Amino acid sequence: TIMGDGRVVVILDVAPLVRRQSAIVRDTTPVVVAPVVAARRVPMVMVVDDSITMRKVTGRVLERNNMEVLTAKDGVDAVEKMAERVPDLVLLDIEMPRMDGYEVAQNMKSDPRLKDVPIIMITSRTGEKHRQRAMYIGVDRYLGKPYQEPELMRNVFEMLGVSAGK
Repeated sequence: TIMGDGRVVVILDVAPLVRRQSAIVRDTTPVVVAPVVAARRVPMVMVVDDSITMRKVTGRVLERNNMEVLTAKDGVDAVEKMAERVPDLVLLDIEMPRMDGYEVAQNMKSDPRLKDVPIIMITSRTGEKHRQRAMYIGVDRYLGKPYQEPELMRNVFEMLGVSAGK
């Protein structure tokens, strides 16, 4: 993780290390090991917002809930990054330079690789006409800024189809 002063600090999740160590057989008897079933993949959520503060705060909330976070500073940046990696969910602002959230959503819905990626729009535009336009494009959820962390995470978990803490 990155500390407030900019230093990078490694955080170890000790529980899996302990489980792995306890699973190692300590005798010399050959052991037949069954093939490992693919480990559960951590969901990747893209946060698209021109505000660095919103990207960092939202990214930290998601990371605390065991999600991989990919950020984009505007719509063009998001489209370029999604050309390389397809996220499991996109959190999207409307008002951004170069390409706004509506354009990003339209771009995603017209791309066969991205059309099924759920979108949660998080914006200060809370008027009904903005909400209706977003829903018409295909946005799945619409939250106002500032969002409440429990409400955001409830929506994220629902869109990813996972329960909290999984």
